[in-house]
Amino acid sequence: MSRPQRVLVTGGNGQLGRDLRDVLAGAVPDGGVPDGQLDGTLLPRVEPGSFEVLATDIDTLDLIDRSAVVDAVQGFRPDIVLHGGAYTAVDACESEPDTAFAVNALGTRHMAEAAATVGAHIVYVSTDYVFDGTSDRPYVEWDPPGPRSVYGRSKLGGEQEVRAISGASGTVVRTAWVSGAHGANMVKTVLRVAGASTDGVLRFVDDQHGCPTFTADLARAIVRLAVDRRPGTFHVTNQGETTWFGFVRAVMSAAGHDPDRVEAISTADLHPPRPAPRPANSRLDNAALRLSGLPAMPSWEDALARLVAVLPPPDDA
Repeated sequence: MSRPQRVLVTGGNGQLGRDLRDVLAGAVPDGGVPDGQLDGTLLPRVEPGSFEVLATDIDTLDLIDRSAVVDAVQGFRPDIVLHGGAYTAVDACESEPDTAFAVNALGTRHMAEAAATVGAHIVYVSTDYVFDGTSDRPYVEWDPPGPRSVYGRSKLGGEQEVRAISGASGTVVRTAWVSGAHGANMVKTVLRVAGASTDGVLRFVDDQHGCPTFTADLARAIVRLAVDRRPGTFHVTNQGETTWFGFVRAVMSAAGHDPDRVEAISTADLHPPRPAPRPANSRLDNAALRLSGLPAMPSWEDALARLVAVLPPPDDA
């Protein structure tokens, strides 16, 4: 009998990392698709015991420390590295560019270098922020990036490091508008604000367009790409698109709140304005999956309903 594959997960305590750990353990993440409903999707079944997992986070592995990264990887000798660890405070990155690049770009260099020394396949989780948002159509994997924010530039730097070090073998997964059962995200924020006041108005922009993605589905898709050792760049989102205004209305409806409490505003109306520019168009076309003959993830509306159903009341979250 072959041994379990060893998988190193960075960012293991984050919302995606927690769901990656569940998937690798053979469990269905909170808000995930039940095993009996997986046919025809990108989401794989994982048998318990298939993987031996080492999950790290900032408290156990500093990505900026090259020696620590190399020692951790060479000590565990993973077959696969799922590199989701990142500095994701988008607005804070604007005032802390050195930290953003140190973690997201240089830290990824260290992880890719270490993975190469043990022959591990690396999957790097990137973002829609690598695009400038000016396209009038969804972005495909072969569109040229043009990030406008420090966060986007630092994440693009991480992509460049993976390609430079891993060559043709590394995988880059770009995703967008991520929510899940663990950690902070837009769904939890909306439900907390809506629950705190039963009649207050919620104002959200209606001129930023994207593809909401849910970690319970994303985690399974990433594991499939990793196990298949699919090289290159993939856009991986739940299917469908909306604006933040439309998304928040859907969250309200799914949780039994009045969606008419949500008011549409423009990005220019935000006060105070956000330090980091947001792409007006964050829509990602999952073209590489489709053209590879791989099935799509479920619709974002379906995934949202599953997530809201398992979230505790905001006061208990």
